[in-house]
Amino acid sequence: MKKYFVIGNPIDHSFSPKVHNFWIKQNNLKAIYEKIKLEENEIQSFISEIKEQKIAGCNVTVPFKKKVIPFLDQLSLEAEKTQSVNTIVYDNGNLIGHNTDIVGFEKAIKNLNFNINLKRVLILGAGGVVPSIVFALNNMGVKEITITNRTKEKAENLKKLFDNLKVEDWGNLPDFDVIINATSLGLNNEIMNLEFSNEVKNKLFYDVIYNPSETNFLKKGKKLGNMIENGKKMFVYQASEAFKIWHKKEPNVNSDIFKLLDND
Repeated sequence: MKKYFVIGNPIDHSFSPKVHNFWIKQNNLKAIYEKIKLEENEIQSFISEIKEQKIAGCNVTVPFKKKVIPFLDQLSLEAEKTQSVNTIVYDNGNLIGHNTDIVGFEKAIKNLNFNINLKRVLILGAGGVVPSIVFALNNMGVKEITITNRTKEKAENLKKLFDNLKVEDWGNLPDFDVIINATSLGLNNEIMNLEFSNEVKNKLFYDVIYNPSETNFLKKGKKLGNMIENGKKMFVYQASEAFKIWHKKEPNVNSDIFKLLDND
């Protein structure tokens, strides 16, 4: 039986096993998918087990999307451009890092009744998933992308990958049409200490967090009269891309899979 994992720290919130095991069963595959919390110093030995094929492959979540790169043999074009890996596959003796977050985010936004073309986007955070979101936003033709992060230097570093970014001090909220929470603030129901004007209406508040399904950031956006969306669809679409890479099969992305997550 083939073993797949998602690695991260923290990892308890991840629904990846639930989704992948559902598709594994649906496709009658001899495999199992589990989650495992790793410390940074354990990454290399874990990845060597994929190379030895004791483990078939893995997904990578925060905070390891960049940290796994030195232990891989090749990167896909998207993973190279973003310096972010969320899916590792063994292929003809090589470990290849892929980035399926980009497609996941694009499909999730296109699934909304919201035209993001030529919009101004403000991103909160500069961590693991942000390069993927910026890459996707550029693909979708947004007008402007601004990043604000508690550690400004991390946001500035992203300009090495994407020279069209603007960077603001944390707490400064320039005009935006779309605001994306890409921080982990909200995983444990934290309150984000940002002051939104009561004039902020008819915008899109998007949170990459999907568990809990409505963070305090989204509750605030809704209260002010904005459209809100959590990261559940992005999560499912990126998972389906990873499933395709590993199993060479297209999983069913339908209401059943979303109900499965809603029941948690």
